[in-house]
Amino acid sequence: MKTGKRKNIIATLALLAISLCGYAQYDAALFYVELKEGTDIEANPVKQTEAKSEAKGILLRIYPEITFQTIEGVGGAFNEIGGEALMALGMEQRNEIMKNLFAPDAANFSLCRTAIGASDFGIDAYSYSEVPGDYTMDKFSIEREKNSVIPYIQTAYKYNPDMALFASPWSPPGWMKESGLMDRGTEVPEKNRLKDDPEIYKAYALYFAKYVEAYAKEGIRVDRIVIQNEQDISTKYPSCNMPPAQMGEFARTYLKPQFEKTRSETEIWAGSFRTANRVDGLEFVSNKNWREAVDGIGIQYINPLHIENMRSVFPEIRFLHTEGICFGGANNIKEAYSRFDEVASFINHGVPNYCYWNMILNETATSGWGWKQNSLINIDRTEKTVTYNPDYAAMALFGRFMRPGMKRVASASWYSETITLADDKNVYFFVKNDSDKVKTFDIWLKEEQAKVVDIPANSLSVVVLNYK
Repeated sequence: MKTGKRKNIIATLALLAISLCGYAQYDAALFYVELKEGTDIEANPVKQTEAKSEAKGILLRIYPEITFQTIEGVGGAFNEIGGEALMALGMEQRNEIMKNLFAPDAANFSLCRTAIGASDFGIDAYSYSEVPGDYTMDKFSIEREKNSVIPYIQTAYKYNPDMALFASPWSPPGWMKESGLMDRGTEVPEKNRLKDDPEIYKAYALYFAKYVEAYAKEGIRVDRIVIQNEQDISTKYPSCNMPPAQMGEFARTYLKPQFEKTRSETEIWAGSFRTANRVDGLEFVSNKNWREAVDGIGIQYINPLHIENMRSVFPEIRFLHTEGICFGGANNIKEAYSRFDEVASFINHGVPNYCYWNMILNETATSGWGWKQNSLINIDRTEKTVTYNPDYAAMALFGRFMRPGMKRVASASWYSETITLADDKNVYFFVKNDSDKVKTFDIWLKEEQAKVVDIPANSLSVVVLNYK
């Protein structure tokens, strides 16, 4: 045999030996949730099975040493309608629900949202400053929220003391706006904005500071303030059209100095910005003075292209995902599958978190202004029954395995949307299989074969691969 051929054979055998050795040494576990029509969603929907296959798989190559953003976690929104429904139950049922949302071995929600005053899923329009002209906030009160929203949030800390919370108003108090109204913005869109008045700006900055202080007294840490929810719209529910220039100058001249005065550790975030025929977020970050007045940018319903554009203009940008797609109350399997694609889109474009909207709604699933939306859980206040929806299964899988401190890592595969993360011991491969057949994946860590795994039919799954 010629020397060259012998060397090639030896090299091939050596590579095969390394590959087989590498395949054998990686331990892996497969966790999944089943999303099949007619299947009831369980309170603890995450199942585990053996991570292996004898079949030929779809190639997925992961590069754990190439890292991107640090994950801050997933969560959902506390709202008044959900809180009122939760309070209709006995303590044992309340605790069971909140455990399933926040406990580490359940959905493990870690970064959540609440409204400052009424959101569209408040029972009706309200603020904490209902007395016109109360510039010094002497009449400021969060008393209404002690009935539902506050105990709702307090119970979450029982199961996840480290949960982070951000808050945003849907509207300032009505008397601070040109319309004099918190809601009915569709009737007077040209007046659905904060008054351009230094005394109003001072009072509104104080309003935010009072809110943070009042919640702290209830044992609730407000880690971030997002200045205005969806600042580009006028709606029949509470809203406020706040152009980037007004938001930037308010943050720079009034809100930041007020928080410095009170020595508040709560961060100030711009937004939340969308991309519905406007690029207000891009305009905001293009102004150095405005972006330096805030700690980050809140985004929702945004084209990923504009995430990249904002990062191009401002490479040091910090993003916060503030709200997921609401849908219309059908709570079906198809929408839960699409949730995977939505989460993947934000995470794979460098956003460190994902925030679902209504965690809990009542049996009507209807807003105070007359339309239905999806939720993770529905509570029938009369029958005292609890229903877990398909979105809950999807979010429980993400919450349990997309934890704060993990890193997104590089990967390559022709297969649809996937997510690859890593911590100091494991690689996590998230994948959707909405077909009726098993799909097999051949997972490689760079040039080394690690595991061939069958992904169950009709599932969202995560393969946890120990690589250190």
